[in-house]
Amino acid sequence: MAKIGFIGLGNMGLPMAANLLKAGHALTGHDVSAQARANAQGATIPLADTPDQAVRDAEIIITMLPNGALVLDVFQTILATATPGTLLIDCSTIDVASARLAHQRADAAGCPALDAPVSGGVGGAIAGSLTFMVGGTERAFASAEPILGAMGKKIVHCGPAGSGQAAKICNNLILGISMIGVSEAFVLAEKLGLDASALFDVASTSSGQCWALTSYCPVPGPVPSSPANHGYKPGFAAALMLKDLALSQDAATSAGAQTALGAHAAEIYRRFVENGGGSDDFSAIINAIRRPNPAAQ
Repeated sequence: MAKIGFIGLGNMGLPMAANLLKAGHALTGHDVSAQARANAQGATIPLADTPDQAVRDAEIIITMLPNGALVLDVFQTILATATPGTLLIDCSTIDVASARLAHQRADAAGCPALDAPVSGGVGGAIAGSLTFMVGGTERAFASAEPILGAMGKKIVHCGPAGSGQAAKICNNLILGISMIGVSEAFVLAEKLGLDASALFDVASTSSGQCWALTSYCPVPGPVPSSPANHGYKPGFAAALMLKDLALSQDAATSAGAQTALGAHAAEIYRRFVENGGGSDDFSAIINAIRRPNPAAQ
């Protein structure tokens, strides 16, 4: 079993760390948030006072942080402590440029690194059923695969440094756009007097079928496990969808790609978040689409 330092014990990081402990790994965690530390103590996660203490003598270091600037800052701290050869796995969702820079800094310190963002939300983190999209060398990926397997069911090596982040950004670009499309269809159905269950039964078995419909339906009823049936309590908050769509647009600008629907989706989510919807599940975007004034979206 591996000795692991885990930095970032928020809504996703905490259950991921808990699953590593359940798998028999030795783990020490750290988070700057007092609430996160309290939650970790409640889950019996061993804690350190500082990041460098959490990773001391660790064979593997995992980070789950909000943005690229924090990842680079934490990497600077932990690389000053980590023994050469320590494997660094960043599971945050950040911009591709920051991910590649983190790889470069790890490599300069003699440490292999992977960018390994996840899909599956809090529910997937708790269940240990996350999908990992991984960028880095084949050798580092092979070393990390058993560790990632304790936290997820699908682990995909996407290519060299930054490829995991690229895959995550592209995936969530699809997801953000498709959720808006599904929501618009259900709102139109309501206005036409078509029952939501009837639309679901048709679309879920025909050409309108997609994950946003069949697994995460934005109206109550058809999919009992979807947030729509639980007051839109977030599995994946709208603010996080906005973050990922913004990353996709930054990447598109940098790469010279045309993503007109992605840009429009980002704007719709931006308005929704600014109007107080950021802490709701991203599928609650249907509530903005129902508003009669498009400017309120």
